[in-house]
Amino acid sequence: MNKTSLVTLAVAALCALPASAQDMKTPRPSPKGTVMQTVGITDFTVVYSRPGVKGREIWGKLVPFGEVWRTGANEATIFETSTDMNVAGKPLPKGKYSLHTIPGKDEWTVIFNSVADQWGSYSYDKAKDVLRVMAKPMSNAMTENLTISFANLTQDSADLLIDWEKVRVSVPIKLDTVKLTMAEIERSLAAAKADDWRTPMLAARFATDNKMTEKAEEWLNRSLKVKETPGNLYDKAKMQYAEGKKDAALATAKKAAEAGKAQNASAGMMEAIETLSKDIAAGKKM
Repeated sequence: MNKTSLVTLAVAALCALPASAQDMKTPRPSPKGTVMQTVGITDFTVVYSRPGVKGREIWGKLVPFGEVWRTGANEATIFETSTDMNVAGKPLPKGKYSLHTIPGKDEWTVIFNSVADQWGSYSYDKAKDVLRVMAKPMSNAMTENLTISFANLTQDSADLLIDWEKVRVSVPIKLDTVKLTMAEIERSLAAAKADDWRTPMLAARFATDNKMTEKAEEWLNRSLKVKETPGNLYDKAKMQYAEGKKDAALATAKKAAEAGKAQNASAGMMEAIETLSKDIAAGKKM
C-alpha cells in the first residue's frame, strides 16, 4: 500500500470517530514544539513535532537520503515570518510556509512551500515551492529529540538550526531591519493623531541611533511642537550638544528639568536629565 493510500485510510478512520473521541488528548510519541524568536522587528514562529532518536539509525534509514522529509513528525513543520527576508542569499516574502527538507550525506535541500497546513510531506507538491536553498550538514553533539532553533542573533541576522542525532544543518537568514523599521515608522507617523508626541519622539530616537540626522531632527521637532516633555527636551539637549551647541544644550537641559518637575517625571528621568546637564557642563564626550 502506498503512502497516499495510508494517509487516506488514516483520515477516513479519524472522520469515523465520534466527536468526543476526536477531542480526546493522548500523549504523542513525538511531542509538539513551538519556537518564537524576534530578530530586529521581525517575528519568527516555527511549529513542529520532535521525534526522538530512541536508539534508531536516523540518516539514510529512518529518514532516507534524497527524499522529501517533513522535518519532524506528524504534521509538516510550519515556518512563519512577519516580514520579507533573505534565506541563504535568496528572497523569501513574509508569510506562513511548510518547511520540508531533502537530507543528503553531503548536502541538504531546504524547502519553503506555500501550503502551510499539511500532514507530513505526503501531499507535498513541488509546484507550490516558494523557495529552495542548499545547506551543508555538519557533525554535532548528540541531540536526542529533533530541535529547531535560532542562533547567532543580531539586529539583522540569525541562523536557523536543525539539530537531530549527531547532525546539524544551519541556514543563514538576513534582514534589512533599518529599512523595515523606517517603513514601520512612516506608517505609524502617517496614522498618528494630532496630539501624539510619543510616536515622533521614538522615531527620532531610532533615526539618531542609526545616524539619520536630518530625519531625527525633523521628527524630534514634530514631537516638541505637539508637546514639550522631559523626554523630548532631554533628546533635544543631547542633539544640540552633539552639534557643538553647548550653551543651547545646557539651556534645553534646564528646560527639561523644569518640565520634569511640572509633569511629575519619574526619578529615573530626573536623574538622567541631571547627569546630562553635568556632562554637558563638563564638556564630556558622548
